Amino acid sequence: MMRAAVCAGIIGPVNMPEISRFFGIVIAIYYKEHGVPHFHAKYSGQTGVFSIVDLKLIEGRLPKRVVALVLEWAFEHRSELLENWERAVAQQPLQPIAPLE
Repeated sequence: MMRAAVCAGIIGPVNMPEISRFFGIVIAIYYKEHGVPHFHAKYSGQTGVFSIVDLKLIEGRLPKRVVALVLEWAFEHRSELLENWERAVAQQPLQPIAPLE
């Protein structure tokens, strides 16, 4: 049974740390991952991994329009993404980030 974490500003199911959602795109940062600061974008069964520092797709495949939307959103929220990356590494709750409008 999956629980939703809704207290303290946390959003998404506990086992999938979703930090934002817009236009059918789900953005998440996973706790058990290390290395280059990055986040995952899921759309229509496809997943892409994006570098937070370089703001580029580093793994996976997504439609070009989805990549453009994700990069536009990430550019606007780079500092929040880095803060959430640091929280994930420290095993702290992630904070939601406003969607692209």
